[in-house]
Amino acid sequence: MGINKQSDIAADIQIGPTDQGMVRIYIEAEGGIELPLDFDPEEAEEIAEELRAAAEAAREMAGSRGKRR
Repeated sequence: MGINKQSDIAADIQIGPTDQGMVRIYIEAEGGIELPLDFDPEEAEEIAEELRAAAEAAREMAGSRGKRR
Protein backbone atom coordinates (compact mmCIF):
# COMPACT_ATOMS: atom_id res chain seq x y z
CA MET A 1 0.00 0.00 0.00
CA GLY A 2 1.39 3.38 -0.96
CA ILE A 3 0.98 6.81 0.58
CA ASN A 4 -1.70 7.89 -1.90
CA LYS A 5 -3.78 4.71 -1.82
CA GLN A 6 -6.93 5.03 0.27
CA SER A 7 -7.98 2.29 2.67
CA ASP A 8 -11.13 1.34 4.54
CA ILE A 9 -9.14 -0.09 7.45
CA ALA A 10 -9.86 1.69 10.72
CA ALA A 11 -7.16 1.96 13.39
CA ASP A 12 -6.46 3.66 16.69
CA ILE A 13 -3.13 5.25 17.49
CA GLN A 14 -1.55 6.05 20.84
CA ILE A 15 1.74 7.83 21.38
CA GLY A 16 3.64 8.08 24.63
CA PRO A 17 6.80 7.30 26.58
CA THR A 18 7.69 3.82 27.80
CA ASP A 19 9.27 2.94 31.12
CA GLN A 20 12.43 2.08 29.14
CA GLY A 21 12.97 5.67 27.97
CA MET A 22 11.61 5.09 24.49
CA VAL A 23 8.76 6.75 22.64
CA ARG A 24 6.11 4.26 21.54
CA ILE A 25 3.67 4.66 18.69
CA TYR A 26 1.06 1.97 19.27
CA ILE A 27 -1.34 1.14 16.46
CA GLU A 28 -4.32 -1.14 16.91
CA ALA A 29 -6.32 -2.01 13.80
CA GLU A 30 -9.38 -4.06 12.98
CA GLY A 31 -8.89 -7.80 13.10
CA GLY A 32 -6.79 -7.78 16.27
CA ILE A 33 -3.71 -6.24 14.70
CA GLU A 34 -1.46 -4.60 17.29
CA LEU A 35 1.71 -2.83 16.23
CA PRO A 36 3.97 -1.31 18.91
CA LEU A 37 6.74 0.81 17.38
CA ASP A 38 9.48 2.01 19.74
CA PHE A 39 11.86 4.86 18.95
CA ASP A 40 14.60 6.54 20.89
CA PRO A 41 13.83 10.20 21.67
CA GLU A 42 16.00 11.52 18.83
CA GLU A 43 14.24 9.31 16.28
CA ALA A 44 10.88 10.40 17.68
CA GLU A 45 11.84 14.05 17.21
CA GLU A 46 12.81 13.33 13.59
CA ILE A 47 9.43 11.66 13.04
CA ALA A 48 7.69 14.67 14.58
CA GLU A 49 9.55 16.99 12.19
CA GLU A 50 8.54 14.80 9.23
CA LEU A 51 4.90 14.88 10.39
CA ARG A 52 4.99 18.69 10.66
CA ALA A 53 6.54 18.99 7.18
CA ALA A 54 3.95 16.60 5.70
CA ALA A 55 1.12 18.51 7.38
CA GLU A 56 2.40 21.79 5.96
CA ALA A 57 2.74 20.27 2.46
CA ALA A 58 -0.78 18.83 2.69
CA ARG A 59 -2.10 22.21 3.83
CA GLU A 60 -0.43 23.91 0.86
CA MET A 61 -1.78 21.29 -1.56
CA ALA A 62 -5.30 21.68 -0.19
CA GLY A 63 -4.99 25.46 -0.41
CA SER A 64 -3.80 25.39 -4.01
CA ARG A 65 -6.72 23.14 -5.00
CA GLY A 66 -9.16 25.60 -3.49
CA LYS A 67 -7.64 28.52 -5.44
CA ARG A 68 -8.17 26.79 -8.79
CA ARG A 69 -11.94 27.01 -8.58
